[in-house]
Amino acid sequence: MNPGFTGSPLDRADRVRNDAEAYGALLGDWRARILGLDGLDPLLASEGGLLWHSIAELSGSEELILLGLSDGKPHFVPLVEADGGMFRSPAIWRALTMLPAEDAAIYGTARSLIEWHNSHRFCGKCGNVTEMFRAGWGRKCGNCGKEHFPRTDPVVIMLAEFEGKALLGRQSRFPPGNYSALAGFLEPGESIEEAVRREIHEEAGVTCGAVRYVTSQPWPFGGAQLMIACVADAKDDAITLDTDELEDAMWVTKEEAQAALDNAEGRRFNAPPPFAIAHSLLKHWVKA
Repeated sequence: MNPGFTGSPLDRADRVRNDAEAYGALLGDWRARILGLDGLDPLLASEGGLLWHSIAELSGSEELILLGLSDGKPHFVPLVEADGGMFRSPAIWRALTMLPAEDAAIYGTARSLIEWHNSHRFCGKCGNVTEMFRAGWGRKCGNCGKEHFPRTDPVVIMLAEFEGKALLGRQSRFPPGNYSALAGFLEPGESIEEAVRREIHEEAGVTCGAVRYVTSQPWPFGGAQLMIACVADAKDDAITLDTDELEDAMWVTKEEAQAALDNAEGRRFNAPPPFAIAHSLLKHWVKA
């Protein structure tokens, strides 16, 4: 299974973003579909999957972001003013468990772009108001002309491994019984491997050596992030917990991890949801 929020079927159509005539034709296409949202959360169709509206249902005042094309049919999302924040309602988790993987990928792109637009309405160079351009894939300052483009923040997410066991942790905001891989943002001037070792040591006091890359995943909450999943070889299993970062940490066996992934009765902990890369990482480690 591919990591969550990957596998969008849409052609991102970069070729039309700077072509005013081509983009205008897409806006005038009667077949165009508009992603249905409730704030930042996706609306679901009765048969499952994302809910799409006709462009004819719009008032005409909406700013639209081009998500891409499918069989030549344009798909847009309206720019809504909403603050996603770092924390999500239970409703979004329920919706993500119901969405097909391809739909989750489309929604993830839409949400990331909306959150980026809402946090870049003013120019970082001169402070003036910015305006959308490039079909919603950029903003431009009307005063100094500075162009701003969506960015992703790299995040390492990792398991430390020692003598057949993997290190998991939990934050106080997690639901009871939930554990996940440790994670943290890359810092300037730091490699992926260095960030993995630093974050594990900072959060759990465990020193690691070799680091192996596994896979990656876009994560659309709290800003657009790229989760870089790795496994690191720990030099010992002594845990010194940073309680500002983690509420608890523990070493688990592959059998315990498999029981959690299977949601088995009597499991030691609850695994991350399938759309989270920590789930994919844990599954990879169990099978390695």
